[in-house]
Amino acid sequence: MNENDRRIPGDRRTAPREVPEELARTLARETSLGRRVRHLATGLVGGCGAALLTLLWATEPTPLPVRTRVAFAGLIAVGLAWAALACWTLTRRHPLYGADRVLAAGVALAATSATALGAVVLTAVRGTAALAVGTGLTGALAVTAAALLLGRARSRRRALLRRRDALRADSRTAG
Repeated sequence: MNENDRRIPGDRRTAPREVPEELARTLARETSLGRRVRHLATGLVGGCGAALLTLLWATEPTPLPVRTRVAFAGLIAVGLAWAALACWTLTRRHPLYGADRVLAAGVALAATSATALGAVVLTAVRGTAALAVGTGLTGALAVTAAALLLGRARSRRRALLRRRDALRADSRTAG
């Protein structure tokens, strides 16, 4: 790796400086083309899903039942949240140090929680008690998984920020 390859991507506030190889690899992964393409795909799927549901709702000849309107509104909100997250991520011209992962995990946790709650309420009203308990346990597992992913994303972000801060402190003492 030459000197230019080991600079912090997008860091224009300071003169070029050496970056530890481990941090350079981490930052290269955080700003890679593949990562940006995944964000683009997520945004397109979220935005197209929200648009499709909006068009479907708007073209219904008769008013939809309240439960269906609530479900459509929730799904549209989730699609728009993914599209907004993708837009925010793609417009950043510097490393996000894992902030995108924390936000994505937050969106996933919110969507999973709302879906699980809605499913439990629906099965409690329309199904048997056993079915409601099963739905509740399945929802709890999904929410737990999303919460664990959020915790992991926050931990990763903290580690990246600690590395960045240590690098800045080292460069100040060296300079």
